[in-house]
Amino acid sequence: MEPHKKLLLANKSWVEEKLKIRPDYFVSRTETQTPEFLWIGCSDSRVPAEDVTGAEPGELFVHRNIANLVVHTDFNVLSVLQYAVEVLKVKHIIVCGHYRCGGVKNAMNRQDLGLINKWLRHIKDVYRLYQREIEAIADPMARWDRLVELNVYEQVQNLAQTSVVQRAWHKEGAPTLHGWVYDLTSGYLKEIASMPPGSSVADIYRFDYGDKR
Repeated sequence: MEPHKKLLLANKSWVEEKLKIRPDYFVSRTETQTPEFLWIGCSDSRVPAEDVTGAEPGELFVHRNIANLVVHTDFNVLSVLQYAVEVLKVKHIIVCGHYRCGGVKNAMNRQDLGLINKWLRHIKDVYRLYQREIEAIADPMARWDRLVELNVYEQVQNLAQTSVVQRAWHKEGAPTLHGWVYDLTSGYLKEIASMPPGSSVADIYRFDYGDKR
């Protein structure tokens, strides 16, 4: 059987399984979506957002890109962010990286990879910020893991620096920002960072919406 046909067959089995549990499983989800979470994750096929969190369809609004970056000139992620925050009114935004991330690994070397060099540059910037800490780690695998964690931390900071998030903090008192890392070898998620509404942001990045938080 051709690989893509296996996916179609698996889809039929999945539908039948869901309908046995609840006949209106799909119909009940057609009118609207009210997810509580925005998930910004890596495109890596080994980190499916719904599976690792046990979420049902409709619970996560998902954006994925290589190495789970929040880039201030990326209109894709910014559009998803604005829609999730201002229209869907999500209460939590999760940036989830994962250990053994290929994007992070490639950013740590000097190999010319073509167009993706431009994207990986953002991870190289994180490396530069924490170069002393990273290069003090003797074990290459531990060094790689640490850059994964630091990258997640910096992407959470990037979220907090957006006008979308700061405006929502001022008007809605939400969302809370989270930074997680998924361990491919164990299946567990590790919390790296958390920023509740009104968290401190460096003055140069802070927008003025009247009263100070």
